[in-house]
Amino acid sequence: MMGKIPENYLPPKELWPDRIYLLPEHHTYPNPMNSTEELIDKTVAAGHGNRVAIYYEDQKITYRELQIAINRLGNGLKQLGIEEEDRVIIRSPNIPEAVIANFAIIKIGAVCVPTSPLFSRAELAHVANNSEAVAIVCHVGLLGELEAARENFQTVKHVIVIGGRPDDIKAKGFIPYAEVASHPNKNLVARRRDRLSVSLLLYTSGTTGLPKGTVHFMEDPLLIADGFGKYCWRVKPDDVIGGPAPMAFAAGYGTVAAIPYRFGASCFLVAKFEPETFFAAIEKYGATIISVLPTAYRKMLQVPDAEKNYDLSTLRVCTGGGEALGAETFYRWRERFGLNIYEGLGTSEMGYVFVSNATSMRAKPGSFGQVVPGYEVKVVNEEGQELPPGEIGWFIARGPTCTLYWRPYEDNGALLKKQKEVYFKGWNRVGDYVKMDEEGYMYFVSREDDLIKSSGYRIGPEEIEEALAKHPAVRDVGVIGVPDEIRGQNVKAYIALNPGYTPGKELEEELINFCRDKISVYKLPREFAFVDEIPRTATGKILRRILRQWEKERAS
Repeated sequence: MMGKIPENYLPPKELWPDRIYLLPEHHTYPNPMNSTEELIDKTVAAGHGNRVAIYYEDQKITYRELQIAINRLGNGLKQLGIEEEDRVIIRSPNIPEAVIANFAIIKIGAVCVPTSPLFSRAELAHVANNSEAVAIVCHVGLLGELEAARENFQTVKHVIVIGGRPDDIKAKGFIPYAEVASHPNKNLVARRRDRLSVSLLLYTSGTTGLPKGTVHFMEDPLLIADGFGKYCWRVKPDDVIGGPAPMAFAAGYGTVAAIPYRFGASCFLVAKFEPETFFAAIEKYGATIISVLPTAYRKMLQVPDAEKNYDLSTLRVCTGGGEALGAETFYRWRERFGLNIYEGLGTSEMGYVFVSNATSMRAKPGSFGQVVPGYEVKVVNEEGQELPPGEIGWFIARGPTCTLYWRPYEDNGALLKKQKEVYFKGWNRVGDYVKMDEEGYMYFVSREDDLIKSSGYRIGPEEIEEALAKHPAVRDVGVIGVPDEIRGQNVKAYIALNPGYTPGKELEEELINFCRDKISVYKLPREFAFVDEIPRTATGKILRRILRQWEKERAS
């Protein structure tokens, strides 16, 4: 059934940044097509069904086994009444069932909506209703917030639970995953759709309030693989690729649900990141390529004698992004492990990394690299004039993927306004101030707004301020990001108290616990400062630059 996605759920065509197809690979895709068929079925059809597609703990899942699992689950989803263009949420750590669900959802022509395992009940309900999801595939360990949000779901008909006791799952009115995934028919014809049909929605971590949906098309996994995968990672069939970023992040999705399969390579999954377990996984699976957030690299560097205790000899490419790596981390990693970290930059909106040091495999510490083949980038002034090397300006980019916000007309056109800001003369305005050197290496200067980047998460201060302001102790509050050696930045709350309340650790713990059901775990403040007044403009806006100045003075 077609037409389940109304035309106004996408921005008007005149606000779509140009999609340009610069690589010869971009012109080889069939139309209509199905990305699961291209990534999985064609690998099996080419005689590579016995290759390992996924490593997880002690499991080795071949391409043929993966294909059968996808087909059985896809048939099970169809039996539940899930149809073309229906949206299906995945709420799970990176485990085989989540990857299988992604491919199955897309293979039947539905739209996959991976969500962060850290989403709170409010965020989960918002995403379910905003995407108009008909089903949720949820890991049993993440059911708590889902159950708390359940009464607010407007369109969800089925909750499919991975793991747990079947009787307990059914008693809650949910469906055990194993029942849906054990459909007797192991054959499934892929539902081919237009190259530019919506097949994936990635929700940003909510820099200003609730998460925003970003639209990705059927062709996007191939575009990412044939660009970054081929020309930066230089993937070969014997590569073993992995990283800890959740599938809900563009970085995680590309790493565990797209790039490896295009080349018949293997992917290794890690459900929960711990530095020691990730080192052990690299050794166990013979990993050759990893994609890791700078925060995770810094945590891995804290493991004593890791270079002696783990065999990392198979590792040939280390990449990362999501926040600034920093020259110190680069040099410490290279000194201990003999490997460069090829930093890069991408966005959820554009689907993956489009600037990277891996482009030339010649890293410049402090730079996030050169343009990835298939894309174009510029540093411009506000009139759109290109700036010479060394000058700071707006960062704009274009390529085969582009920024499109889901349901831009909601909330009085809030995201339509955002789409208009992002669209810049046919290019994507990335939202950063940057500079470029003579060799085309790009350097981050600052965000155009007050974004906080902590452990790879993009965090807006307003939402945290709103949550804290509801506590009876808080008269006024302002939130900023402050430097942290491990996370990049911590969330710090400056608070002016009401009479009768005493600053201290006890109150800080009370404020953190108060916010737990209002915002995600990664947004909770980690530092506090109690002050007499929060600096504001005459019109009442918080002067965060003053808070940042206070922080610099305190640090010095």
